[in-house]
Amino acid sequence: MAKIGYNLSHTKWMCKYPIIFISKYRRKTIYYKIRRDLIEIFRHLCQYKGVEITEGQMMLEHVCMLA
Repeated sequence: MAKIGYNLSHTKWMCKYPIIFISKYRRKTIYYKIRRDLIEIFRHLCQYKGVEITEGQMMLEHVCMLA
């Protein structure tokens, strides 16, 4: 879906949204335990909503995605 451009008579645009997931108190230990599970959960949620993930980074205390 991210490759679809929209246009009007004088404008063209492509909507992309940054999504950032941060755990409470930025706990780093949670990502060592459930890092693989989070990747699959976010992929599944984006497929369910019909969103294409353009970029993604899994950091120690947060997750950044561009959808």
